[in-house]
Amino acid sequence: MIKSRRKNSFTFRTALLLPLMAAATMARAEQPPAPCHPNPDAAADAATVAARGDIAPLPAPLRDQLVRLAERPHSILPVQARAEADLPSQLFQYYLLDTTGFEPNVFTKIFPGVNDSVQLTATGGNCGLPTIGAVRVVLEPKPGLPTDPADPRAFIDVFTDISGLFVINNESGWYEGWMIHDVTVPAVDPVARPDGHARFGAILPRDAALLSRMGTGNNVPGHVFTVDGRKPHFSSPSDRFPDVQTNVVPIHLSMGAFNSLQQSDAHAYWEFNYLGTNWVHPLYELPFTGGFPDRFGAASDTFDDGEIGKLQSIVPGSGPSGVKNDPRAVGDDPNLPRDPDKFDGTVDAQREFRQRGIPSGLANEIFLDVYVRRASFEPQVKNLQQRLFDAYAAEVARVDQNGDGIISAVEGDIDTPTDGFPDNSRLYLPATVFERFAVTREINDGLLAPRFSPSQRAWVLSGTRAAVSPSVPASAGRDADDR
Repeated sequence: MIKSRRKNSFTFRTALLLPLMAAATMARAEQPPAPCHPNPDAAADAATVAARGDIAPLPAPLRDQLVRLAERPHSILPVQARAEADLPSQLFQYYLLDTTGFEPNVFTKIFPGVNDSVQLTATGGNCGLPTIGAVRVVLEPKPGLPTDPADPRAFIDVFTDISGLFVINNESGWYEGWMIHDVTVPAVDPVARPDGHARFGAILPRDAALLSRMGTGNNVPGHVFTVDGRKPHFSSPSDRFPDVQTNVVPIHLSMGAFNSLQQSDAHAYWEFNYLGTNWVHPLYELPFTGGFPDRFGAASDTFDDGEIGKLQSIVPGSGPSGVKNDPRAVGDDPNLPRDPDKFDGTVDAQREFRQRGIPSGLANEIFLDVYVRRASFEPQVKNLQQRLFDAYAAEVARVDQNGDGIISAVEGDIDTPTDGFPDNSRLYLPATVFERFAVTREINDGLLAPRFSPSQRAWVLSGTRAAVSPSVPASAGRDADDR
């Protein structure tokens, strides 16, 4: 009987593959084992997605992953990408996601005596089908906007489709996507600012000399910076918190919060541009998330020190070493509810002035102060938390024009001149430098920073960037939203 069932199952899966093979795809028919129910429309769903105008031109690995998602039990097929211009959107990079690229945790693995007798909250749906996902990153070729995705003025759409994430059944939790850039050692510029600080995006010769003596000499211009000077160690299944962790310095850019749908599939959309979305959480939250060390080479001790949630950014400002604002002035006023999306407009007084985050390129500049400019920025300060607080206040002050410790929509606009520069384009990292992607299991802790950041303890999915050059069409039909 068992052999017969296995034979029937094999025959069923093979039958599902036939229309895909005819369409020249390599997607694998994949259904959950009993007692879970397979997708009865798998063949039709796979054929529909494989032939869709926004999917058919995509690189085979991405197309196959999207077809694989369509074959599985689901509520909604992978999101239809529509153009936001007269010409098709252009795919220039993507990420394939799974649960294998980081240290297993209670969201992704059963630990005897810990979570083997309770309901799983992230993976394990559909009778144990592996949780997988795909992220499409496309450029909108709108008139007057750049068509080069490496230009920070470009407008970019991000589509995330995931299969196997359980629905979170209360309002205190959600999933969140993050594009991740790892700080890179910048070029050496022998000319310092008048205050002796390295110029924006550069290090001084004495910084470079100190970096060259670290570890095995990894930290030279152009290399991904590592806190120990050794070869980069990215997130890995062999990591063991808190002692064995990645040695890079990640910048997490949120792709927005989302929950899952029936059948444990999830779909999210994000607009990546300088209008408030290419901004990151206030970095001064990191010492209070649970994964940040207090000194170079140390393991995280935030939890042991009782510092989880000790400081938050609900009332914006430039952190412990900077400006602390009156909640009545910049807090969330119920008489005039805060709308953080009021970024652009023709009347500056109506634009958002209570931003909690900062542009991504400014976050990179702060991390250069903290980790890379050890000789030119506060060389006497060894405590990482203090260096972070001081660097955050110092770099925000260069852009903040009214002294309130907040980078408002007007101050952070890409066309605004600040700190002696003709505009703010330097403050925004392009999408093309975000080499990694992660999805985290979040809770309502009031922090904008990823849970347990910068550790992987709340990760449920991850993947690395795949560049597409030249770009390929990745939309079908026209979006009615012409903003």
